[in-house]
Amino acid sequence: MAKLMNWKVLLVLVCLLALAAYGFGRYTGMIQRNVYEYEPPELPEYTRPAVLVLTKANGFVHRDAMPAGENMLLDIARAQGWDITLTDNAATHNAQDLARFKAVVWNNVSGDVLTPDQRVALKSYIEQGGGWIGIHAAGGDPKYKWQWYVDTLIGAQFIGHTMHPQFQDADVLRSELESGMTAHLPDRWRIAQEEWYAFDQNPRGKGYDILLTLDEDSYSQKGESIFGTDTMPGEHPITWRHSVGQGRVFYTAIGHQAATYQIPEFQALITEAIRWAGAMP
Repeated sequence: MAKLMNWKVLLVLVCLLALAAYGFGRYTGMIQRNVYEYEPPELPEYTRPAVLVLTKANGFVHRDAMPAGENMLLDIARAQGWDITLTDNAATHNAQDLARFKAVVWNNVSGDVLTPDQRVALKSYIEQGGGWIGIHAAGGDPKYKWQWYVDTLIGAQFIGHTMHPQFQDADVLRSELESGMTAHLPDRWRIAQEEWYAFDQNPRGKGYDILLTLDEDSYSQKGESIFGTDTMPGEHPITWRHSVGQGRVFYTAIGHQAATYQIPEFQALITEAIRWAGAMP
């Protein structure tokens, strides 16, 4: 009887711990398992240049930024006369469907979201001339199962962000690179209450074009912390672009806060990024 009671107590404790972990995951925005899709949705016929937007999280769920990003991208597409499809179904990443789009935007995608076949399809799509744009969490995982994604597509491993406080005002600086993509921005662009990423290396060392950097003297630095570091030696890039085969890739670490997607300068930056990556009119 005593042994039976001990097992019952143990089972109750396990259940309580599981519920606590689930509650913690929901509270912090983390989810506990990977979800993959194998059947793509039926897509409409496109009569204009089209953009595919994937908004999906198998990692940290940016509950405010994800819908804010979708709304911004819808507004951009309407203003530019582009067709657009929003989805959380990664099975859209197949050769036939991807070929219908000029560019693919990963809107705060986190965690491992593609099957091996879908990885092959996306890599081939980009290398053969497709455009890819990653926003914030698309480059913010602490580790990746798909090494090509972090080593080549993003070009740097996320290692931490600002904490205590997490959200801070900071100055973003235009790189010396002359780019129409950032021509609308001042040389020193103050962004309010954002979360600032740091990476393990500067993609400039791989030949990537650095568009925007972070002035580390403009925010409160904590250096090493329980969540990695918010500083980088030398130049601190937060937005860059490069080519992969015949395709074009753009990534920006800006975009944790929903309010950021309402900033006209940020909207213009993403507009120009899509136009450049997708060779859009």
